[in-house]
Amino acid sequence: MHKLFKSSLALLAVVTLLAGCERPPVDPVQRGYRGTGMEMVYNPRIIAAQAAVNVAPATPDAASPDGPKARDIYQNVQVLGDLSVGQFARHMVAITSWVSPKEGCVYCHVGENFADDSKYTKIVSRRMLQMTQTINQEWKPHVAETGVTCYTCHRGNPVPVNVWFTATPQDKRSDFIGNLDRQNAPAMSVAMASLPNDPFSNYLLGDKSIRVNGPTALPTGPNISTKDAEHTFGLMIHFSKSLGVNCTYCHNTRSMGQWHDAPPQLGTAWHGIRMVREVNNDYIVPLTSTFPANRLGPGGDVAKVNCTTCHQGAYKPLFGAKMAEGFPELQRVTTPPPDAAAPAASAVAMADQAR
Repeated sequence: MHKLFKSSLALLAVVTLLAGCERPPVDPVQRGYRGTGMEMVYNPRIIAAQAAVNVAPATPDAASPDGPKARDIYQNVQVLGDLSVGQFARHMVAITSWVSPKEGCVYCHVGENFADDSKYTKIVSRRMLQMTQTINQEWKPHVAETGVTCYTCHRGNPVPVNVWFTATPQDKRSDFIGNLDRQNAPAMSVAMASLPNDPFSNYLLGDKSIRVNGPTALPTGPNISTKDAEHTFGLMIHFSKSLGVNCTYCHNTRSMGQWHDAPPQLGTAWHGIRMVREVNNDYIVPLTSTFPANRLGPGGDVAKVNCTTCHQGAYKPLFGAKMAEGFPELQRVTTPPPDAAAPAASAVAMADQAR
């Protein structure tokens, strides 16, 4: 009986040790000089699972640009009004399938009056269209010619599945321990590690420096403390999980903070971080008062985006499918008509009153 217990204990220990390992076979890909450890390790089973959830929907046939413009036929068209009626209808059908396939048009529109702006979802969707156009036009160093559409984030859901709220303050356990800084509270945001579980507020909302290399073993000073390094490591884990890659996808193993000889993806990521900051600060956070209370987080903040929102485990969203190519209206910034500001402002006031 004693031997059986020892054998069971040994088996349990082995299983525990191997729980974090990936079952072979895996496919290593050399990304740098031999001997540098610059390898990407792909697990074909994980890749197959990700491929199944990163399939782009079929692009509908293009509509004729001929005929009257949407803004001349419909009321209160502030974005995409320069499309023909046929092109505009095609785009509205696409948005419905991307964002609210179950709810239909009335998710954003008042059924009896599509020009009505009293639904908060219409105010938000209009701004999200402008955001998408800006990303495709001004952030090509990150999205290149692949671009994004509403589907990139929403995937058929009214609210993207992968969003985040600012973490609520964590109380001290005792004076001698001090500020826990949301450590030792494992969360999926940091792959269940004991690192601070809000790696987003400092870097994807704020503009705190991510570079933490220091000249000493225990560096001190602005943005190079051990605590800063822990926050940065949490963010790096988020990047890795979001894209389904390891550190060598962006970094040179000789020095993670060194740009020389780093893969080109490091530059792409640099632009991506700043793009996400702009999206959160210029497009999403200003809409906070537009959302009803049940759509806000525990601290009263709006749901924001991070890398997982678009990538969802793929090194390129939808594995590089060029969805935006079929929607040229999303690849330029629309200038709203001169009288668009007044209806938008009144719409926000109406939404506030409705709450």
